[in-house]
Amino acid sequence: MSKAKRNAPNRNVPNYSAPNHNATLVGLLAIVLFSAIVSLVRITAQNFGATLGAALIYTLTAVVMWVIRRPKRLRSLPLRYLLVCGTLFVVYEVSVGLAVGLAHNATQALEVSVVNYLWPTLMVLLSLIGRRFTAKTWLVIPGALLASLGTAFVVGGDAGLNPASIAAHIASNPVPYALAFGGAVTWAVYSVITPRISEGHDGITLFLTGVAVALWIVHFLTGSVPQHAHTAGIGAYIVLVAAALVIGAGYACWDAGIMRGNLTVLGSASYAAPVLSSAIGALALGASLTVSFWQGVVLVVVGSLIGWWATKDASAEPKS
Repeated sequence: MSKAKRNAPNRNVPNYSAPNHNATLVGLLAIVLFSAIVSLVRITAQNFGATLGAALIYTLTAVVMWVIRRPKRLRSLPLRYLLVCGTLFVVYEVSVGLAVGLAHNATQALEVSVVNYLWPTLMVLLSLIGRRFTAKTWLVIPGALLASLGTAFVVGGDAGLNPASIAAHIASNPVPYALAFGGAVTWAVYSVITPRISEGHDGITLFLTGVAVALWIVHFLTGSVPQHAHTAGIGAYIVLVAAALVIGAGYACWDAGIMRGNLTVLGSASYAAPVLSSAIGALALGASLTVSFWQGVVLVVVGSLIGWWATKDASAEPKS
């Protein structure tokens, strides 16, 4: 076999040794879109209720995706990818959507988002499993811990990192925190295994449809419609449509990024998402930015840079 043929990439399988630069940029765009989701979902939950609001958002998202991104035939998609990644995706979206909606107030919604944003740390660590660690690569651990600590400071308010305050909030309403943590684990696993078993296929439209169906089931089984939802104004529906469009575009970009882009760069850059999300939430949900917020920004940026520097060459490292 010639050298050219030996080095030719398989078009159906992501090329881990040479990630696509444009796909990485698309994945980075998804992080920006992700940052607006917490605020949009929270406002929609306030307008329509936690379960009904989430069901409406993902129903509209699925409709939009079927119009602009109709999937291929089911038979053309790997069964393992559909079952495993589809289940992880649905579990994540249902968990996080309900976690934000079930928070008692805006502050708790932002705290829940911090728990959810543990997923970049988990994703970077999982992406390095089976790879050869060097002295440099080990720096990803303190970098991840520092960035995670920064996300806690971002939403800690005047008290900064206050374990007693966080524990009190968790005890008063534990379900959102449990859902958000479970979602963080689920999304990290989804992001790492998707490029390995998708064979280059994209089932995002089908997955979003599954999320909508699951949320309607949850709503009819457990949900209730607040009285003011029947008199929601035009502004409530504008936010609802905006949420659907942002979610659809965000996840379409993210799937393209993790299947063909640089996974460790995306995971490290994702540490900026809690900063952007908290800033947007402070404006949209009426929270106030504090000194602790900016302290958290510094920690997140420094931790992200350490993680990026420690793992930027990991895709080229051979497996041990």
